[in-house]
Amino acid sequence: MAFLDTLSTDYRTITEACGLLDRSERGKLALTGSEARSFLQGQVTNDVEGLPAGRGCYAAFLTPKGKMLGDLRILATDDELLLDTERVALQGLFNMIRRFSIGYDAELHKRTLESALLSLIGPAAAAVSGAGELPSDEHAHAVVEVPGTGSSARAIRTDVGIDLLCDAGEVDALRGALENAGAPAVAEAAVECLRVERGRPRYGVDLDDSVIPQEAGLNERAVSFTKGCYVGQETVARLYYRGKPNRQLRGLRLSGPASSGDELSFEGRVVGHLATVAESPRLGPIALALVRREAPPGATVDVADDRGITGEVTELPF
Repeated sequence: MAFLDTLSTDYRTITEACGLLDRSERGKLALTGSEARSFLQGQVTNDVEGLPAGRGCYAAFLTPKGKMLGDLRILATDDELLLDTERVALQGLFNMIRRFSIGYDAELHKRTLESALLSLIGPAAAAVSGAGELPSDEHAHAVVEVPGTGSSARAIRTDVGIDLLCDAGEVDALRGALENAGAPAVAEAAVECLRVERGRPRYGVDLDDSVIPQEAGLNERAVSFTKGCYVGQETVARLYYRGKPNRQLRGLRLSGPASSGDELSFEGRVVGHLATVAESPRLGPIALALVRREAPPGATVDVADDRGITGEVTELPF
């Protein structure tokens, strides 16, 4: 009960006010050089060359067969491209850049340990961070002076608030100032619950190197169909224009507690496995899963356990 009480309190904080989560463990890199953009343009799924300074995009990097090796956020500044990714995908991103940037005027810089990342989640995030003037589109960013700190950080607009990117040596002072300004630290479980409700998959948790972006519902956010060639484009474009994925990222409304990895079956056939599972104060037990198209939205699937748990397949977001 204590866990559920804390979860409900933190969930209320991030949906009604503002909560703070330290995400400094994310992998962080930077690219500089006159050909940094043209190089990355040929490696990732979204349009990098079209980004003005102060804007960014979400993208994936793929195998030649269109399978995801990872995803990343790309932020354009006046003199560099800032990249951040799930830690599990960092080595793959690093290896890709080092291997294929040979011959380009593009220099790679490690920033994972040098930089920290604090996420402010909730409707009051912009006010608390001092980023109220930041454009409303996701990935817009600018250096701001954070109220009450006497220091600056790069504020980045997210789908649920503001991320602050700062020097690692300043993160403790910044965290303390934000908490004093009304952004208490919240448990990752509450933030993950909101992520699941919004239908936003995480690489290494919900997605892996067997997934094509369209299966994960990422085409709209992560893929440009008007830019030039990039690694894996042929498969991605062919599926988009001519095909239909055999599975799709879906939500599951569960009848009871279940676990990540639990098998899903429909009419006697395995149609997927649970990925992230969350206990939503608003919706009850929910989950994300890549579900085969034989089990469409509205179908009821059986969850592989001995308790008779079922799940209703839903469109995302919940």
